[in-house]
Order: sequence, then C-alpha cells, then structure tokens
Amino acid sequence: MLAGVDIGGTKCACVLGDENGNIIKKIKFKTTTLNETLENILNGLEELKNFSSFNAVGISCGGPLNSELGTIQSPPNLPGWDNVPIVKIITDKYNVPAYLCNDANAGALAEWRFGAGKGSKNMAFLTFGTGLGAGLILNGELYCGTNDMAGEVGHIRLEDDGPKGYNKYGSFEGFCSGGGMAQIARKLVREAYNAGKPLPFLKSEEDIDKIDGKEISDWVEQGDETAKEVFKIVGEHLGKGLSVLIDILNLETIVIGSLFTWMEDYLRPHMEKVLKEETLSQSLAVCKIVPAKLNRNIGDIAALTLAEIALKKAGALK
Repeated sequence: MLAGVDIGGTKCACVLGDENGNIIKKIKFKTTTLNETLENILNGLEELKNFSSFNAVGISCGGPLNSELGTIQSPPNLPGWDNVPIVKIITDKYNVPAYLCNDANAGALAEWRFGAGKGSKNMAFLTFGTGLGAGLILNGELYCGTNDMAGEVGHIRLEDDGPKGYNKYGSFEGFCSGGGMAQIARKLVREAYNAGKPLPFLKSEEDIDKIDGKEISDWVEQGDETAKEVFKIVGEHLGKGLSVLIDILNLETIVIGSLFTWMEDYLRPHMEKVLKEETLSQSLAVCKIVPAKLNRNIGDIAALTLAEIALKKAGALK
C-alpha cells in the first residue's frame, strides 16, 4: 500500500491507495496554521496506517520547494511555511521513504501514468485553475529543472499589458487562470455597462467587481455576447502561450486541467485558430491538446504516484 499527502492553501488530504492509482481511503481537513496542519497530517497518516500499513508516502504541495532536500520553502498560498522539512518529519515518524514534489509536477506524473497523457513520451500538463503552472514529462521522465523551477509557464509575458497573474501584467497566467478570467470579465462588463450595452445577467453596477470565472461561464452558456468576448480573449491567449511551448519542446501531448475541462468548447476554437497562425506546422501536426481526465481526484492520485517514486528512489522498486 501507498500513502499520499496533498497540501493545498485551503484544504489538505491524506490518502491510502495502491500502485494503480486506486484510492482506498481518504481523510480531508482544512489547512490552518503550520503546526496544526502538520499535526493533522501526521494524525491522518496514523489513521491510514491503523487501517492498512503503507510502504511509502508521496507529498504534493505548491512551490517553491526543494524536492531533493524535501523542504517546503514559503509557498505564497501557505504563509509561515518557511523551510519546512516535511519529508524528514514524516520519515522520522513512520520510517518509510517519502518524496516531495510540487503540485504541477505531481499532476503531470498522475495524468501521464493514469490519465489523458498515458503513453506519451513528451508531455506538458497545465493546471489552468486559480493560477497557471505546468509539469513537464520529457523523454519519458519528469523534468524539474536546476532548482525545481521548471514549468513556471504562467510567468511568460504574452502582452505588454493585460490582466495580472504571477505578479506580472500581461502574463500567461494573467490571461489563462480563474483570477485572470475574472479580471478580463470585469473590465469588459464595466466597458459594456458604461456604453449602455445590454447586460441581461447583471443585477446591479455594484456586482461588476464581484464577477468571477464561474459566473462568466454561466453567462456564456446562456449566450451572453460579453461573456463570449471574454472566452475569445482567453482562448486566443491560451493558443499564443501553447504555441511557445510547442515550438520550444516539440511536445506530443498537452493536457490541460481544471477550468479547461469545463470550458473546452468555448476556448478551443479560438485556441486552435491562434495555434495555426503561430506554431510551426510540423510541430503542431504531432501535438494533441486534450483535457485532463483525473479532474477532482488528480491531487490524491498525484500524491500516490509520488509515493511510488519514493519507493524507487529508496531502491525498493525498479
């Protein structure tokens, strides 16, 4: 049996499963203070161990982190988590190998092993959720870079100006994330409101600043023209960003998670139009772009996949 720990900014989970990605038991809890959350993680693993013993632990967490040292290094969504030796804490307690990896890389491994990227030699997994990060599988292996910073595609600047993401205006994350979509939507709705255009789904001017990605997706499903323009802008910039990855890495598969899995029909036409204009035709011809398959279970399966890597690094698996 394998155990996994998925650490997020608002919630965490400890899971028990097997090498095939099957989840047998799961314990969920809120992310609070560092000490309380660490205690809940250890208690969760203890509960799993009492249910069935495990041979390794995989830990998925947002970066920055150091996978070689097994330390979490002040992620923006985990204030106070400064150089936390999470691997040592777990291995000292349970005397089993453990492995830490950032959540985008872990998601890439999970989709590569069990999801939409299965069988690919060169693959990128894009999170496309609250933010935009990527995990890279190159020549059949996870590529982390020199200091675990490979795949930070959200930081790429696509325009001189635009929605803010990754602390950069006009960035890939600014255009292609939940927060970015909300910024674009609010700007366009404000302009339409000031121009006197019909906005049948807007209740009041005060609600403009409350618009989020979920709301604008509801509007587009009901045929709202302003919402369609939002998806056009996001889809075009998704194509622009992907063209950079395809031209540089000559990818076989790009798997896109979260928002793309729900909104693919509204994004793909605009994405593909730009890809055809921007990308080397030989590279685009061999690259498929697909929605993630694991969806809500990806964090859990990703953590179990990391546990298997921990065993391999310990020499227990070939």
